[in-house]
Amino acid sequence: MPVDLADRDRRRSRAEALLPDLQNRGVVAVATSFVDNSGISRVKSVPLDRLPALAAWGVGFSTAFDYFRFDDWVAAPPDGLAVVGDQRIVPDLDRLVVLSAQPGWAWAPGERYAQTGDPYPLDSRLLLARLVDELASRQIRVLSAIEIEWVVSEGGDDYVPGASGPAYGLGRLTNASDYCRDVLTALATQGVAVDQFHPEYAAGQLEVSVAPESPVHAADLSVVVRATIRAVGNQYGLRTSFSPKVDAAGVGNGGHVHLSLGRDERNLMAGGSGPFGLTDDATAFAGGILEHLPALLAVGAPSVASYLRLVPQHWAGAYACWGLENREAALRLITGSRGSEEWAANLEVKCFDLHANPYLMLAGLLAAGTAGLEEGATLPEPVDVDPAALGEETLAERGIARLPGTLRESLDAFAKDDVLGAAFGQPLTAAIRAVRESELELFADASPEEVAAASRWAH
Repeated sequence: MPVDLADRDRRRSRAEALLPDLQNRGVVAVATSFVDNSGISRVKSVPLDRLPALAAWGVGFSTAFDYFRFDDWVAAPPDGLAVVGDQRIVPDLDRLVVLSAQPGWAWAPGERYAQTGDPYPLDSRLLLARLVDELASRQIRVLSAIEIEWVVSEGGDDYVPGASGPAYGLGRLTNASDYCRDVLTALATQGVAVDQFHPEYAAGQLEVSVAPESPVHAADLSVVVRATIRAVGNQYGLRTSFSPKVDAAGVGNGGHVHLSLGRDERNLMAGGSGPFGLTDDATAFAGGILEHLPALLAVGAPSVASYLRLVPQHWAGAYACWGLENREAALRLITGSRGSEEWAANLEVKCFDLHANPYLMLAGLLAAGTAGLEEGATLPEPVDVDPAALGEETLAERGIARLPGTLRESLDAFAKDDVLGAAFGQPLTAAIRAVRESELELFADASPEEVAAASRWAH
């Protein structure tokens, strides 16, 4: 919906009502950000007393930011129009957070509007909200959560693990206990509900899982949780990387996405007549995602570095298949322990990573899932072993394909995908393709080591 003068007055009044509490909590400035098509959060901020004006009128951003590459190169089309025009980023004050690990600062996710007040057609948060509303019109509620994996390094541009100890080991948690405590404390102070926290597989790697929320709010959480983790790391002299391939020889960071569908008070991922209790709606939704996964990788695994991670037998989900609790399948169905299915059952998308714009990534999943609902999509037979163990002949017989192994392959699939093209619209689709093509050109002759080094600290 366009922003009119009455809406601006309401936004200003809301901001004015927040000022006394924010002042009492020591806030001196408010940042608002959006995530660009390369997965980087771009920010503007104002002193606290300017918050009402920011809420009412937003703050200007060049339209060129839709063409920014992760290294700040502008991959603008040759028509020269990218530098012309302006958009306004407006904070969602209902999601404003006082940042515990950044004293004096608050943050709110932003949405972009044209100067006319019309929704900006390339804004991924507004896109995601629209797709959530479309599912709601079908009486379907979506809950989502994005896992955050990261590594800490002792400093410098090279990667030197900053948390020692074995994979998933109590020793690593013990050795980094003060840092881990402060991460959890900061998140709790900001109202983030953490479900799990543990050391991960790679050297210096950790993971946090948060409680599911609506997709828009899940994407918001992905942004603010990462900012908080980085801020706590700064206090300890640690550098933080969320890259899918921090070190070319090591295991990378994933950004697994969890999705569940509900209608009324029922979880549609359980209690149905389909395999492992899936309902017809859940089956169709998952089938739509599986069908469009090659194209979805262009937004969920959007960088050249993503494909250094997306290889078989690394728990990355490199095959286009699904299975119950199968960590090598691209789609892992989780039912939970017996008796918990009604609230625990969900679908995990394992092939995505944290170079993705979380709003864009979730929007793609919802668009594909909705197409599955409309078409009455089905799922193939589940895979109950590591797909790589089946051998090429059996994989071919069962119709199990390897997902794209390069950004080039996934981008070509994205360009041909009518469902994603229609959901995103031509301007956004063109901007995504321009950014991806520019990164492919940048790394055309680069080694895996050079790719990992160049993208290690950007996100």
